[in-house]
Amino acid sequence: MAWGSAVRIELSEAEQGELKARSRRRKIARADAVRAEIILLAADGLTNVAIAERIGVTRLTVATWRRRFAERRMGGLLDDPRPGAPRKIGDDKVAEVVTTTLEAAPVDATHWSTRSLARASGLSSATVHRIWRAFSLQPHRSETFKLSSDPQFVDKVRDIVGLYLAPPARALVLCVDEKTQIQALDRTQPVLPMRPGQVERRTHDYERHGTSSLFAALDMKARSVIGRCLPRHRAAEFRQFLDEIERNFPADLDVHVVMDNASSHKTKLIRDWFAKRPSWHAHFTPTSASWVNQVERFFALLTDQQIRRATHRSTEELEAAIHAYINARNADPKPFRWTKSADAIRAAVERFCRRTQNALSSSE
Repeated sequence: MAWGSAVRIELSEAEQGELKARSRRRKIARADAVRAEIILLAADGLTNVAIAERIGVTRLTVATWRRRFAERRMGGLLDDPRPGAPRKIGDDKVAEVVTTTLEAAPVDATHWSTRSLARASGLSSATVHRIWRAFSLQPHRSETFKLSSDPQFVDKVRDIVGLYLAPPARALVLCVDEKTQIQALDRTQPVLPMRPGQVERRTHDYERHGTSSLFAALDMKARSVIGRCLPRHRAAEFRQFLDEIERNFPADLDVHVVMDNASSHKTKLIRDWFAKRPSWHAHFTPTSASWVNQVERFFALLTDQQIRRATHRSTEELEAAIHAYINARNADPKPFRWTKSADAIRAAVERFCRRTQNALSSSE
């Protein structure tokens, strides 16, 4: 086999599933994800040069992992033993550390630290750290999750994702929601600006100067945002905002409004408003699944880029800053591209449900 020849790669269904999982997994070494992506592209028939250009590695790197996979399959994607002194810690001890990390907890804490596990296992904390890093284990981290219990979850996701991926002709798709109780905060002492070698510093305590609620509608086609700040977020204010949205678009278009299940969106006042406008269609996200509404991504950017670190001495200052941010974004709108299909979402939720059920079964 010539070194530079492109080895033909054919994958079994199991290998393809494992490689796709590695390439998408967030908590995996970058090198492992790149190797998996190389093999997937090679199986699609791409040349070494094409794969190298797409991933951003050298042709020699692509050829090496392609050849090793052809010779040793999944085992070929593992690192070879490095030269030097032989390991003093065997596989059994490594397996013991990993198993203890995953299946046990110290008597005086909810999770292991490198030092506590080092004491329990008789190893050094540096060795425990290396084992954790090799297996992508981070006991000190914890994340939250929420599974929707909506019986119409699949139907609602298909409906909304269908609007994102294939919007109807001569129609607008608007993602609408409120960001409530935005606080106008001022620090009790001046903010110390960033300088070389030192980050920006601010006091932990603050003074409140009132709150405001932002009503926003994201136009999925133009990528622009209509925003209005109001002191309250009742159905009456939501009705006012719907009137403002209506004034901004031609009357001869069908308008599809994606919104969550907040009580202010389902009152008789709002139902009557939609009933008087046959060309306006309400689409509700599943319960506990507001992430389907893309305006939430805009709210996250607004919080990170404008609200969290700013100081405002009044609600007027706060609202002026919010509208200035919206105007600047509308002058050069950046798209939010929805890429995952409804079937892919359903499959991901199903996998997560199975993991949750397995965790529940193992704890009983």
